[in-house]
Amino acid sequence: MENNDVLRMFRYALNIPDLTMLNIFKIAECKIDGPQLLNLLKKREDEGYAACSTDLLERFFNGLIIYNRGRQGYETSESNEKSIERGGFIESKPTLTTEQETRGVKSSQPSESLNNNTILKKIRIALDLKQEEMMEIFRLGKVNMTKGEFTALFRKEGHKNYKECGDQYLKKFLQGLAVRHRS
Repeated sequence: MENNDVLRMFRYALNIPDLTMLNIFKIAECKIDGPQLLNLLKKREDEGYAACSTDLLERFFNGLIIYNRGRQGYETSESNEKSIERGGFIESKPTLTTEQETRGVKSSQPSESLNNNTILKKIRIALDLKQEEMMEIFRLGKVNMTKGEFTALFRKEGHKNYKECGDQYLKKFLQGLAVRHRS
């Protein structure tokens, strides 16, 4: 699955406004403006299409995690408890001071190779989804899997029970997420 397709489907699934997308990229330390974002969301055959790099997609999901959950070691105020998954779009998130940034706060810099399994993990973390919720989203996307098959997607690569998440699984998950959020 192309990175642009993942970004576009995820945005559609949660109905994320442009301004929120730009804020997420900003949190992830990516300088993207409105026209660039629109070009990233276009299909390959559309005029003005811009390919979304793996690095950019990973930064987006890292920014989404920070946007929804805050930076590690940083407490969010009660007014910022709404997350994207629950339909709350916070246009301004609290910023960290230099002192707070230096105390073990995780960076939004990409750290591992991005594959479909990693994308699922990042979505799970960002949206604070439990196993049952994720399996329900897969069911809404017309994929029935056992708990064993599901947990295999989240195992470390190289583990004897690790299972690679194919493009169809990720696509069906994003479709199920759209059904869940938009109905």
